[in-house]
Amino acid sequence: MPCLGSQASHQENKSAVPLEEASQTKVCSKEEVDEAVESWNNGCKSRPKTRRLADPVLPIEGEKNILITSALPYVNNVPHLGNIIGCVLSADVFARFCRLRQYNTLYICGTDEYGTATETKALEEGLTPQQICDKYFKLHKEVYEWFEIKFDYFGRTTTEEQTEIAQDIFWRLHKRDHLVEDTLEQLQCVDCKRFLADRFVEGTCPFCNFEDARGDQCDACGKLINAIELKKPRCKVCGGTPKVRSSKHLFLNLTKLEPSLRQWVEKSSSEGTWTSNARHITRGWIQEGLRPRCITRDLKWGTPVPLEGYTDKVFYVWFDAPIGYLSITANYTKEWEKWWKNPQQVTLYQFMAKDNVPFHTVVFPCTLIGADDNYSLLNSISATEYLNYEDDKFSKSRGVGVFGNDAANTGIPADIWRFYLLYVRPENQDSAFSWSDFIQKNNTELLNNFGNFINRALMFVHNNFGGAVPAMDLTEEDKNFIALINKELKTYIDDLEKMRLREGLKGVLNMSKFGNQYIQSNQPWVLVKGSESDRSRAGTVLGVATNLSWLLSVLIHPYMPGVSEEIQRQLQVTDEGNVVLDNFVPYLQPGHKIGTPSPLFQKIDASVADQLRAKYGGNKPKQQPEGDKSTNAVTENTADTDVAVLQAEITKQGDKVRQLKAEKAEKEKVEAEVAILLALKKKLAVAEGKDPNEQDATSKGKKKGKKK
Repeated sequence: MPCLGSQASHQENKSAVPLEEASQTKVCSKEEVDEAVESWNNGCKSRPKTRRLADPVLPIEGEKNILITSALPYVNNVPHLGNIIGCVLSADVFARFCRLRQYNTLYICGTDEYGTATETKALEEGLTPQQICDKYFKLHKEVYEWFEIKFDYFGRTTTEEQTEIAQDIFWRLHKRDHLVEDTLEQLQCVDCKRFLADRFVEGTCPFCNFEDARGDQCDACGKLINAIELKKPRCKVCGGTPKVRSSKHLFLNLTKLEPSLRQWVEKSSSEGTWTSNARHITRGWIQEGLRPRCITRDLKWGTPVPLEGYTDKVFYVWFDAPIGYLSITANYTKEWEKWWKNPQQVTLYQFMAKDNVPFHTVVFPCTLIGADDNYSLLNSISATEYLNYEDDKFSKSRGVGVFGNDAANTGIPADIWRFYLLYVRPENQDSAFSWSDFIQKNNTELLNNFGNFINRALMFVHNNFGGAVPAMDLTEEDKNFIALINKELKTYIDDLEKMRLREGLKGVLNMSKFGNQYIQSNQPWVLVKGSESDRSRAGTVLGVATNLSWLLSVLIHPYMPGVSEEIQRQLQVTDEGNVVLDNFVPYLQPGHKIGTPSPLFQKIDASVADQLRAKYGGNKPKQQPEGDKSTNAVTENTADTDVAVLQAEITKQGDKVRQLKAEKAEKEKVEAEVAILLALKKKLAVAEGKDPNEQDATSKGKKKGKKK
């Protein structure tokens, strides 16, 4: 991804961090400083290179073998931002981190293609279920590729391997007496002459009276329901009123498997990492008492049930779909059992939204425990809460929210989308995508903080030291700073090891903030013009800052791989050093030549938020013509009346005035820049609805005070 730029790229560019903050550097303990300095002095002597994993990736005895899955997305629609952050993007970040830690890592995902959702969509679009699967598999794949989500293999469940493995597990359950037969009351549409699977029925929720509840779950209150419990049920195909009829089905006997499940849950949740919602949801299911759960459906589109008397049915999607993890791996490698029947060597991490939790911590584990074939079971689970859109929910039918293929059309690079989705990742509670916040975080956290630090450090080296990393003679201040970064690095590692992805990202931003403060307090723009000793001091500061820039390029890689690559291009390093070690070390030694620095990010006009909010808010009066580029969010022109932008410009101009005064520049030059600053403050006053003349009065009062 090309990294665009409109931020100032000269060495006078200052951080948005106020000077008073810059002096408030945290002090580390002597032990922390000693450890950091020892690592700094010795860390690069035996630094490992990036590990190139074999193809296919298989478990290796004695190594940390990490198997990662994200919930398989349905192919019945385009994924929206909530879908993307809830599973595939979160898992991608974790997988990239694991590779940086040199773990033997495999990330598997694919589309869930069987079941009622596909049949329903096929009816809506006038296509066959297979045509729907082919259409949306391609669309999903393209969306994830645009978001730079790097699967080791992205497959699908409509394969021979899926049928073979699902039926094998079924027979193993059958032979071990874990299946029971029972009669299920279902809704049957007289007009359509068919039993209606859950998603072919809609009606009023029996719990909260939401009028558009599905036959399997209510989107309003989140409760699971049986279709026959719906009030005022209606057939989704013809709109008719269905009748209750009986049909014979097979059930997984969860009651019999409950003791084994309890034992496994206790072990897995204590030894692994389970998000609190996953623990709560799982315990809730178990405490209510597990009952046999139906695993068959009266459908045509699905994995066939091989048992005599049931061959006209298919497996229920929530029995069948998780088996897709195994079958997709089997499409990746014939040696798939080395991953999925090897719990002694494999650690399994799974990512999903909270509504998928019980099927991964109760139903699927019971299936594998009952099948009794040494399956690799879940060790750690990361379940997000829900991401909403502004003050609404994502809805394709109502045109509300940004969907995967919309993101590319905004003109905003994929890495910016990745950054913001991870910044607001709903880890502990529901969160919301907000256009105003999205733009603000781009302009502050990325442009003024992270990007500003990288650009300042590299520009100083490029302009004042011939592009060569200077020698570093560490002072106590430098050692404390290195220890501070070291401390943040350890927190970052701990956060990502425990799948706290949002916190890990904030750790990276903290490091760049500390870097800005470090440069600000040392003022290398002054030092380089002083004595030889001053210039040497500037070199040390910039050598440390450039090495921090390299470290940040590695740590940001899981979140923003394109930005990571661009920083390393400017540093003129390859990805051979992309390893996250436990300590901050000077990877860039004195004399290393960097390339030509350029800004990493563009400012996004704050006024664009209203345009994009209207475009994706649903119920639009008319579509914007395709040729109209006015809502392309990346722009270099800033509206004069925009408060946030004016404030940023005032901060930048104020820094420029302070620097000129520090350099004792000519009086006329200083006054000219002060005049620009005052004009900007007047514009800000107007934008804020204040009297601009008050600004003049305030400024004159300050001048008189100084004369006294």
